[in-house]
Amino acid sequence: MKNKPRPTVKKVVLAYSGGLDTSVIVPWLKENYGCEVVCFCANVGQTDEDLSRLEKKALDSGASQLIVHDMREEFATEYILPMLKVGAVYEHKYLLGTSIARPLIAKHMVEVAHLVGADGVAHGATGKGNDQVRFELTVMALDPRLQIIAPWREWDIRSREDAINYAAKHNIPVTATVKSIYSRDSNLWHISHEGGLLEDPWNEPEEIMYQISTSPESAPDEPGYVEIEFESGNPISVDGEKLSPAKIIEKLNAIGGAHGIGRVDLVENRLVGMKSHGVYETPGGTILLYAHRDLESLVLDRETSHYKEQIAIKWTDLVYNGQWFTPLREALDAFVLSTQGPVTGVVRLKLYKGNIITAGRKSPFSLYREDFATFGEEDVYDQSHAEGFIRLFGLSMKVQALNGLPVSGLDMPKPDYSKFKRD
Repeated sequence: MKNKPRPTVKKVVLAYSGGLDTSVIVPWLKENYGCEVVCFCANVGQTDEDLSRLEKKALDSGASQLIVHDMREEFATEYILPMLKVGAVYEHKYLLGTSIARPLIAKHMVEVAHLVGADGVAHGATGKGNDQVRFELTVMALDPRLQIIAPWREWDIRSREDAINYAAKHNIPVTATVKSIYSRDSNLWHISHEGGLLEDPWNEPEEIMYQISTSPESAPDEPGYVEIEFESGNPISVDGEKLSPAKIIEKLNAIGGAHGIGRVDLVENRLVGMKSHGVYETPGGTILLYAHRDLESLVLDRETSHYKEQIAIKWTDLVYNGQWFTPLREALDAFVLSTQGPVTGVVRLKLYKGNIITAGRKSPFSLYREDFATFGEEDVYDQSHAEGFIRLFGLSMKVQALNGLPVSGLDMPKPDYSKFKRD
């Protein structure tokens, strides 16, 4: 709120990427709050920044110091793998690439604030998006004493041109130009694209926009095969090579990206009420999610599998809405974790021009038994038993008909059941 009195803060930790917005925020905080600014950069596997150059950039912008945390393995192990086990997908398409990283980044931002004795934190999320909610709910959950500053909700900067002009006026080194039309977020799990041509959902994304995936048309004409081994729901190897969770994702990003896997074009419902149009590239995540689900189909019983799908919808909404640090998310995680013991085995996939095709799956805990499913021998499954099951399963429908009740959606004359033979 522009007319609201600004709180007094002495030292602020800024979630810093080195891009145009956060570079401008550093001098703006000093000018408007008179505070010391400590820049914090979270290495979650982003592809578009050379982290080695950030310290000079932050100091030249007016920060007192830059603190960088390498969180790639923590991100993969503590956030991505639980999400994978849930099977979380927002509105049928979005694999939560940005959403899942925000609580981790905000958690470390709070830790840095404690480390340097800061009394405030700041972020570069706009007042129109979801990230402001995700950052601020996390800070509220972990340390509500910290003042939260969101410059986009206060300042007069309204465009990239405004930000570039502000940077020039304050001698802030930025490389952005008005020709940089896309807004991107990248990490180990994905890269997102918004803005530019995508502001009109009728426009087809241009090929030069994509960063980590080949177009299906340009993908190899021969299919590629990949084998992923899981242990209790966790991927542990790719093509027989044991790797850490982060390295598995990196390897599958390269493999999947080469075959055009994981491109999504989505008009989604933001938490704040408006719709947005984004394009996501998640090659490794798409492969892992497909493989994990395929293995679950082999080892989970029907009731557990179907109920887990309901859990996934709520879990996904919680994370999308920034409610990671809540008792409900933890409780849902506990349920999901209890289902993952038998999710152990190997899935073989065929990748071909943007498609994932199952080529085989096996598990020592498989519930699939050929002798149960076959139409041959009946020593395990006696087909005559099905008659009684069907009679009981359809009993309510039979009673409805005998009572002469209408069938939903059908306007049919009702037969006379008065002489119906009881059985």
